[in-house]
Amino acid sequence: MDIISILARELNIRENQVKNTVELIDEGNTIPFIARYRKEVTGGLDDVTLRQLFDRLNYLRNLFSKKEEVKRLIDEQGKLTDEIVKAIDEANTITEVDDIYRPFRPKKRTRATIAKERGLEPLANIILEQNYEGAIYDIAKQFVDAEKEVATVEDAISGALDIIAEEISDNAEFRKYIRNITFKEGIILTKALKEETSPYEMYYDYKEPVKSILPHRVLAINRGEKEEFLSVKIEAPVERIISFLENKLIKREYEKEYIQRTVKDSYQRLISSSIEREIRNELTEKAEEQAIKVFAANLKNLLMQSPVKGKVVLGFDPGFRTGCKVAVVDETGKLLDTATVYSTAPQNDIEGSKKVLKQLIYKHDVDIISLGNGTASRESEIFISELIKEIQDEKGKKIYYVVVSEAGASVYSASELASKEFPDINVSLRGAISIARRLQDPLAELVKIDPKSIGVGQYQHDVSQKRLDDTLKGVVEDVVNSVGVDLNTASVSLLSYVSGINSAIAKNIVEYREQNGKFKDRREILKVKRLGEKAFVQCAGFLRIPESSNPLDNTAVHPESYDVCKSFLERLNLSLDDVKNRKLENLDALVERNGGVEKIADEIGCGIPTLMDIIKEIKKPGRDPREELPPPIFMSTVMEMEHLKPGMILKGTVRNVADFGVFVDIGVHQDGLVHKSELANFYVKHPMEVAKVGDIVDVKVLDVDLKRKRIALSMKDLK
Repeated sequence: MDIISILARELNIRENQVKNTVELIDEGNTIPFIARYRKEVTGGLDDVTLRQLFDRLNYLRNLFSKKEEVKRLIDEQGKLTDEIVKAIDEANTITEVDDIYRPFRPKKRTRATIAKERGLEPLANIILEQNYEGAIYDIAKQFVDAEKEVATVEDAISGALDIIAEEISDNAEFRKYIRNITFKEGIILTKALKEETSPYEMYYDYKEPVKSILPHRVLAINRGEKEEFLSVKIEAPVERIISFLENKLIKREYEKEYIQRTVKDSYQRLISSSIEREIRNELTEKAEEQAIKVFAANLKNLLMQSPVKGKVVLGFDPGFRTGCKVAVVDETGKLLDTATVYSTAPQNDIEGSKKVLKQLIYKHDVDIISLGNGTASRESEIFISELIKEIQDEKGKKIYYVVVSEAGASVYSASELASKEFPDINVSLRGAISIARRLQDPLAELVKIDPKSIGVGQYQHDVSQKRLDDTLKGVVEDVVNSVGVDLNTASVSLLSYVSGINSAIAKNIVEYREQNGKFKDRREILKVKRLGEKAFVQCAGFLRIPESSNPLDNTAVHPESYDVCKSFLERLNLSLDDVKNRKLENLDALVERNGGVEKIADEIGCGIPTLMDIIKEIKKPGRDPREELPPPIFMSTVMEMEHLKPGMILKGTVRNVADFGVFVDIGVHQDGLVHKSELANFYVKHPMEVAKVGDIVDVKVLDVDLKRKRIALSMKDLK
């Protein structure tokens, strides 16, 4: 099994790219490090391709191990033949290997094993081979044996047919055909188990071809079945399957009824339910992979949302009975003040709440209010809109509010991390701090929360949790490392996602910083406990130190390339001071005048991709790639759902992307849905082709259902 060539073919890349990448992975290098700093070795593979390669590599290695294990187990039974070895070697999936091993797998006592114990296997072989003379009834008389509990001829024949039925069921070729044709021609049927209102009503009497059912429908049906609202079955092309098996097994017309009877028994009793389980498992696995893929893409876009820097923010966590929690943080996220106001029912202390908030806003010169979108947020939004108008009328001060997702804020508030960050702050107030900070720096705040709790998924609780955790961890790693981390301000949570740094080392870094003050340069991190040279190589390029005397310490240039960078600067009669003083605006033109990137790279002994990355970094030291993305929509007035009318064109923020469409926040507390058929004037295979979480989009209102709180939107015919 040539794993390298398989990966090259599947990923449509060169074999040497695969070989070099696998070697880097096996040496313990992380995916972010390989993607960023080993481009010459991998041929420039990006992090997405590298993740696919890594996952597929693990699968193929597991497949190879499975093949070797199955060969060993069959060989131990003395039944391994060249034909079986060839079939195992040619198998492309673990399912195919399982099919081959099926006849050799130790079984519980079945009707077939009992018949074999009674000495009926020779009779089964006679019936199956169909080369006997006379009638089976007469031959079967020889196998009647009261001591073996074969009392009659009928018992003998019945036992022999049970053996044949199991052999048919265990035949890998037959199972593969039945699985394939059931997948291609089968129909999924769902029926209601109880006639009551539920999210599964569209599936109460539903059917769809197996081959075309969409992933999100598979997960919806699975959940409906689990919650006992639905019964689910696959209707297979039974006649074609039976005909196929009979054509394979019947060798002559004489007494063919025995084979016909056995074929039907084998399919109905042993094969059909098993194949249905396998197909549904396969559909579920594919649906889970799609759901995880959608969640991963949404999470990446959410984490990459533009930070709102240099603003004092008031976080507002709305509520009813226990009041609304308020926290003010300065431009760096440092907590300045907290309060609780009762601007909602049952207290409805509007004037008292306005007085408290005005005092906080004037005292700390608040720029923006970050409003959580949970319980009571609609009422709070109306209150805040009135407050902003009064402040503008009284003081002429312009202040805005932004509605942010508060998903996971309560999880963070009660976490051990939050209690360490704010030991003297009430649990209920910590959520308001998180809501304020996630506007200032979504990435730094959201990494403190379990990704599954962030609320941008699609059936995330129905999928394999280990697979989901592994994928989402990879997404966060990629984002954190693409943005970079300020070594002197980053939390343990943020540091633990940096390439080469685990949670224990992250804690040691923060402890070192607290005991010794700020890091002066990147090499100083080697003084941190348990952080050796190998970890340093993996993490150094992703850590930023704005305070360092070396401006390269505040870029993504890796320390291993510092000498190359200096040689490059000298070649152009420049220095590190020019980098520090940001005097490289015309660097691209200067490079061209000196022969271009390829010539300079050759002269200084550097790979072209590395040099291009160096040039990009030193032009803007301390650059944050998120700042190139659109900022959130700042609002000062509020609109009700009742105000919406078909035909209205509004601006909104994409909050979530699913297989079937895009959810857009248009400022009425209820996200509207742009079905994928309304996303563009051309065919859209998947909504992610035209929209992602965080996008600011124009939408047209199609329909408003106040009773069911549903808003239908369109992006057609709009820029």
